Amino acid sequence: MATKQLKPTTPGQRHRIAPVFDDVTTDRPLKSLTKGIDKSGGRNNRGRMTMRRRGGGHKRKYRVIDFKRNKLDVPAKVQTIEYDPNRTARIALLAYADGEKRYILAPNKLQVGDTVVSSHTAPPEIGNAMPLKSMPLGTVIHNIEMQPGKGGQLCRSAGTSAQLVAKTDKYCTVKLPSGEVRMVLGTCFATVGGTSNPDHFNTTLGKAGRSRWLGRRPKVRGVAMNPVDHPMGGGEGKASGGHPRSPWGQASKGKKTRNRRKLSSKFIVRRRKTKKS
Repeated sequence: MATKQLKPTTPGQRHRIAPVFDDVTTDRPLKSLTKGIDKSGGRNNRGRMTMRRRGGGHKRKYRVIDFKRNKLDVPAKVQTIEYDPNRTARIALLAYADGEKRYILAPNKLQVGDTVVSSHTAPPEIGNAMPLKSMPLGTVIHNIEMQPGKGGQLCRSAGTSAQLVAKTDKYCTVKLPSGEVRMVLGTCFATVGGTSNPDHFNTTLGKAGRSRWLGRRPKVRGVAMNPVDHPMGGGEGKASGGHPRSPWGQASKGKKTRNRRKLSSKFIVRRRKTKKS
């Protein structure tokens, strides 16, 4: 997968860097593995806005993805590589030997016709899923479970991958894309390889309307508001708003907001990389 620079025939195309869909093999999803999806527009069950800058966007169908990879010891052949509007990575349609079909996150360099399997004794090849304790050290992985049987939660977006760096009797140590080093139970499953569409971060939307198609509404700076609307609002001319904070007074851009008593903190061996001041 790569990107392409378009000719500036319109202002919206002048700065656009568009994705290339060479890796996608079909434009129609399997109907039995799709379902309708409702959008909340950032509203909760009372209709109150709880997430700003959400709303609109193109209508989508949800593709049911198998994050658990719990169909053990049954080989599956890759039938298609597809685009999914609900995520940045590509998805792959697997046809199992017993006739069942499932979608999975497509690993990078997985191709139509390849065979993958989920097993405790599977070889560490691209697309195979197995427990962390069964993998050799240094394996590049994605779709990592944090609790056995819950399904993959880590490294699911385009072009991301983690690395298995250590193993003990109970826990395995994984280095995540953020630089964080974390302990995960060895019985948790993960998939070998990095996720597909690694050039996604090189794309540029080019115009505001393309953001609206993705369901993102405009963002208004706090310093451009009035004092009644934001703590950083007001002032004469282009006066700055003081210390950066949210409309509700929560300090940002450097203030530590993580709960010190969070239970998962004991599994973090090294915190993620932070910008040096």
